[in-house]
Amino acid sequence: MNDATPIKFSHPDITAKGEARASVTFRRLETLWINTGTLCNIECANCYIHSSPTEDRLVYFTAEDAARLYDEAADLARESGGGLPEIGFTGGEPFMNPDMLAMAKDALSRGHDVLILTNAMQPLMRPKVKQGLLALRERFGRALKLRVSIDHYTEALHDTERGAGSFARTMEGLRWLAENGFSLAVAGRTTSGEEEEEERAGYAALFAQQGIALDATDPAALILFPEMDENAEVPEITTACWDILHKDPADMMCATSRMAVRRKGASAPVLVACTLLPDDPQFEMGDTLRESLSPVKLNHPHCAKFCVLGGASCSA
Repeated sequence: MNDATPIKFSHPDITAKGEARASVTFRRLETLWINTGTLCNIECANCYIHSSPTEDRLVYFTAEDAARLYDEAADLARESGGGLPEIGFTGGEPFMNPDMLAMAKDALSRGHDVLILTNAMQPLMRPKVKQGLLALRERFGRALKLRVSIDHYTEALHDTERGAGSFARTMEGLRWLAENGFSLAVAGRTTSGEEEEEERAGYAALFAQQGIALDATDPAALILFPEMDENAEVPEITTACWDILHKDPADMMCATSRMAVRRKGASAPVLVACTLLPDDPQFEMGDTLRESLSPVKLNHPHCAKFCVLGGASCSA
């Protein structure tokens, strides 16, 4: 008789309680994410992807890599009769990648909307980057959107996560983007224990103080992400959970998006299920977009806490 306690998230199909694990069927490609590399100008205390100024396990994505993906996305769109997906860039800090502007320009020129996630700090504020962004905004307008990470509306809590002086430098970048007419959103984190209404009110006061025309009550303008802790105690998601929780698997991020990464030493990029799980081998989905469109088994704590229970999506 085996008295060992079953280990959660250890079997792709069956939970520790012996129930059928939930999975998400791919529906359509709404967002194609590109991880530009794990190098970042700062090292956050709780970075889910463990980016830092020296972390290069995911190396810089290149404009050539991106162009091949755009070609694949166009082929899939033609076959399905649907539109082109949004192209999302995440990192690391995307503006550390020397091909960032070229990749964005190529995507925009092909008719994609583009979303770039950034801390709006020194890499973005370099003169050549600002000049390039202004040129893209002038040509493509609101098809280009930037989402700035502000972990809390107070300087103290933001800097606790991102380092002393981070808040002030991010505010400088955010003000520059707003003053120059870029389409903007802000990403915060629900780490302070506040009620959502209180937290949104705090961001609203910050935006007003900084002269940023963002509606903090709009969940698309201010996205509040749940904290991701792989060691947190979270329930596994079974097939029965969809009805119990009144959730639709079609609303999960992996139903409508994939992310491309280039691993250090690899000869080519690969596709993974979502932005949250670039390193777990069970979420590697293939070398091409077409190969990547198989169902995703929700065999990770992030699937439960961030997506199903937290209701979050990086494309929101």
